[in-house]
Amino acid sequence: MLADQLKSFGGFEICAGLLAAYGLGCLTTGYYLVRLRAGQDIRRLGSGSVGARNVGRVLGRSGFFITLAGDFGKGALAVWAMRHFCSSDGLAVLALVAVSLGHIWPLQLRFHGGKGVATSLGGLLLLDWRLAAAYTVFFALLFAAVRRSTLPGLAAYAGLPLASYVMNHDLLEALLLAALGALVLFAHRSNLGNEKLFGEARRKGTPEINQSKL
Repeated sequence: MLADQLKSFGGFEICAGLLAAYGLGCLTTGYYLVRLRAGQDIRRLGSGSVGARNVGRVLGRSGFFITLAGDFGKGALAVWAMRHFCSSDGLAVLALVAVSLGHIWPLQLRFHGGKGVATSLGGLLLLDWRLAAAYTVFFALLFAAVRRSTLPGLAAYAGLPLASYVMNHDLLEALLLAALGALVLFAHRSNLGNEKLFGEARRKGTPEINQSKL
């Protein structure tokens, strides 16, 4: 159980590991890529996010995929490194939360970062591929129902704590994944508002809202 694993580590080890994971998350691929290629601050363009979708609006397809790979990779690296050097799944789950925090609220960018989906999913895949598969199933079922990607992608996080508990019977892990989902949902609060407006517009038969802020 995660709680028992964490008891075997000292406070310094846990804090050092989490700070390292947070610092890795702060290495926001999109921000530095746009600075390098276009000499602009991506936070002042489009939606203001440093994530792949917004970077893609500025740099095109290559910018989108490079940013996606970088954000996904640092989430995976944080979980792998914690598990490799500390041999602890408990710390690996905490590292997943910490690296996502760093991506969403990077210190050097005055806490104005991305929204955490690619980073958290990269870490989730390394943490437990079954949870990544469960997320994919949840997303696919919801997408089939609404034919849009944003809301199903966010709602699928809500199923992760339940899937984790059913698979591993570990309440602490389930709670940490619930916290991760809450972080990502909070980072997407403006998107959720836009999705609500879209749903109301569709019911009324009016044109779609502007998607440039997603």
